[in-house]
Amino acid sequence: MKDEVDYSLIGHNTFGIAATAARYIEYDSVAELKEFIASGALTEPYLHIGQGSNLLFTRNYPGTILHSRIKGKEVMYETDDDIVVRVGGGEIWDEWVAYCVNHQWYGAENLSLIPGEVGAGAVQNIGAYGIEVKDIIQCVETVDAKGEDCIFTNPQCQYSYRQSIFKRPDMKRYFVTYVTFRLKKKECYHLDYGSIRAELAKYTSPNLDNVRQAIISIRSNKLPDPQTIGNAGSFFMNPIISRKKFEQIQKSYPDIPFYELDAFNIKVPAGWMIEQCGWKGKSLGPVAVYDKQALILVNRGGASGKDVVALSDAIRQSVFNKFNIDIHPEVNFI
Repeated sequence: MKDEVDYSLIGHNTFGIAATAARYIEYDSVAELKEFIASGALTEPYLHIGQGSNLLFTRNYPGTILHSRIKGKEVMYETDDDIVVRVGGGEIWDEWVAYCVNHQWYGAENLSLIPGEVGAGAVQNIGAYGIEVKDIIQCVETVDAKGEDCIFTNPQCQYSYRQSIFKRPDMKRYFVTYVTFRLKKKECYHLDYGSIRAELAKYTSPNLDNVRQAIISIRSNKLPDPQTIGNAGSFFMNPIISRKKFEQIQKSYPDIPFYELDAFNIKVPAGWMIEQCGWKGKSLGPVAVYDKQALILVNRGGASGKDVVALSDAIRQSVFNKFNIDIHPEVNFI
């Protein structure tokens, strides 16, 4: 187990913010985590993180940061149609997706190239191209701050758009150790979102490999590599508005893109609204709106968390002034 004090977090957040943790604990097994908890060393405040791909540190963290390195993939059972696999929370998400594709298991391929780890993905309910991780999760195993095991079934996780029960402040005491997924063994694709079919037209026929490569190509063209320029992917959630409000906006903006959720609710791309406000490619100090995708904020170098918050606040105010819609950050401010 790794145990450090005054530990730099610059390598544990994809924004590349130079923050430190008073203490940093990295464990390799459930037994190590329980041993640390039993020692009485886990005191408030504490925070469990993954790769930090959805975090913004606004200051040095005064407590303990915990990080899992629990690995492993175990087939629990399978039928002719489905396979159920238990995966360590410390596994890299995209490596897990590649593993599914290589084994011809269907369901995770649209979530290719999303940064982060398996455990954090289950907390965040990551999603892309018409799929959310909740669609393939069967259950989530955790250890709480008292060292006790607790398993949450999919319904108990209370999943919704970029939300789960684990994001509630009172649920931060649960640390995800394993996630169990149910995947399909028979051909099953989700191709009717965005430009997937157009990208797939470049390939001879759809198969898991081609779908994954198409998703990777689409994402790579839109999203900057955090290794090259600091960012946390999509910074804002796409707002869900009433059909009445949408129709009011549509009168002024006939070409507004949208996703119809049901008879009463419409999801509107936050990136499109940000772009209409003139922010795409614009900077505020050392932070900028990415010039290829207005939904992404980037650290041009040396930015602090407060710099990112300042740009976020300015963008939110612009969108509210223009559309009377309050967009909310998907990124967690720490």
